[in-house]
Amino acid sequence: MRKFLLRIYPWVIAVLVSVGGQGLVYSLPSSDAQFLAKLGELRDATYADKEKIIEELGASGHPNVRAVLRAMLEDRLYFRNNDQNIFLVKSAAQGDSTSLDLIDPLTLKGAGSASIDNLTEIGINNHLRRVCETTLARFGLSNPDASVRLDAVKEIEKSLDETNVALLREQQAVETSSRVRKQIAIGLALAALNDQSDSKTLRAAIATLRGNLDPAVRIKLEGLLEKSPDGSYLESDAEVRADAAAAIKSIDHWRTFFSSIETLVFGLSEGSVLVLIAIGLAITFGVMGVINMAHGELMMLGAYTTYVVQVAMPLHIGSSVLVAIPAAFIVSGLTGILIERTVIRVLYGRPLETLLATFGISLILQQLVRSIFTALNRSVETPAWMSGTLQVNDALSMTYVRLYVLIFSLVVFAMLVLVLKFTRTGLEIRAVAQNRAMARAMGVRSEWVDAMTFGLGSGIAGVAGVALSQLTNVGPNLGQAYIIDSFLVVVFGGVGNIWGSLVGGMCMGIVDELLEPYSGAVLAKIIVLVALILFIQRRPQGLFPPTGRAAESQ
Repeated sequence: MRKFLLRIYPWVIAVLVSVGGQGLVYSLPSSDAQFLAKLGELRDATYADKEKIIEELGASGHPNVRAVLRAMLEDRLYFRNNDQNIFLVKSAAQGDSTSLDLIDPLTLKGAGSASIDNLTEIGINNHLRRVCETTLARFGLSNPDASVRLDAVKEIEKSLDETNVALLREQQAVETSSRVRKQIAIGLALAALNDQSDSKTLRAAIATLRGNLDPAVRIKLEGLLEKSPDGSYLESDAEVRADAAAAIKSIDHWRTFFSSIETLVFGLSEGSVLVLIAIGLAITFGVMGVINMAHGELMMLGAYTTYVVQVAMPLHIGSSVLVAIPAAFIVSGLTGILIERTVIRVLYGRPLETLLATFGISLILQQLVRSIFTALNRSVETPAWMSGTLQVNDALSMTYVRLYVLIFSLVVFAMLVLVLKFTRTGLEIRAVAQNRAMARAMGVRSEWVDAMTFGLGSGIAGVAGVALSQLTNVGPNLGQAYIIDSFLVVVFGGVGNIWGSLVGGMCMGIVDELLEPYSGAVLAKIIVLVALILFIQRRPQGLFPPTGRAAESQ
């Protein structure tokens, strides 16, 4: 008996594996086949039948139901006439388009294209749209991901009819996420505002909505303060109106507060670009006493370097910006050293001639990029990891690109401070800035320090061009738009003081953003200029005047 069992054992295992394998192979296709079959019923169904089919699709739990129903809502669900197969399309038919790109409903991947004449749209009416939205919401509420359920609740709140309110109440009883429960409570409170017969319920709903920054909430609360044509309030309960007015006042207060934070961050990001440009000017003037009118064009070279690197790396846009940072520093830095060695070194002690020479160099650099890249502006693509918006709440949002520019500017500033304080090159730069004659007597090669200082300041200007290329288009006149502001930052902060450039640049960026909504961009610049002139009259050496031997030499 034992030998018999040992003989048939392999055959039994083989049969079981074969049967089990078939079960595994065909269980999923069976689900997919039912999904496709139910989807196929939409082709010839009436609107009443389509409603049942949509509800059955939602109840099936198939993962692709969401994509199909979303396509129906956006008029992107078609069937092909020659084989009756149903497809999603990438975008709805528009204008005189002759073909549409197809998406397979099972794989949600491209399935070629088809002539629009060989496709028939599966149409829906307004009632079916509401059914689709409700089914999508119900489908989202059953998702294990809390963020998906939260989005579903927010979608339901756009249409708070009896069905959706009942759906929210059902979900509230079983919801485990505190964030989702809070959003459900807001939705139910918004629905409660529609029934003004029960003052107690209304006041409880207002208390729930107090402090909520969603614009739709404020609009709903304002409805409680509306008056009828005869001048009387639509809501007769004075306590309800008082609660609604207090809630609106609280909402307005917090929206103003968060709007101020948003303006502050926006101003800091604008100011951070000015800081990058100004610190290069500050160290150049502090060490060499040279007013470099070509500094803006050195920044422009950094921006064009970013464009060239991105063109050379079309498949790696995300990393091209990281490559462009050292490339822009090298290109602008070497250009600065060349300018210092060929022109500026023979003009030391003649500030007016230096100013005119560097202005001529700025015109040469502008014409050079026009000859190479033409006079047209060039657009630098923002990497995906820098795109998008950080949504803190309904009243505060900040673009990632501006946050990255702000952080990047602070990192560059910190690195420059470390170089100046903890490297031999930085020590020699500070020595020459404080007392050139004494530094030379101690063996410091002041000519080499001048070249390195000018190259360092020019390289930082090139890095500023990388940051600026993410905020605006790149063109030959890019430097001219910022050079005056950067000079103002240097004068305001204290000539030759990089900490003054940091504070001055940030202050100017914030002040510009605060003034522009009320006075306009041009008048805001004029107000800042007049205020700066008055400030310099009282404090000629700026916010951070030089001290020690550096002060004695000025």
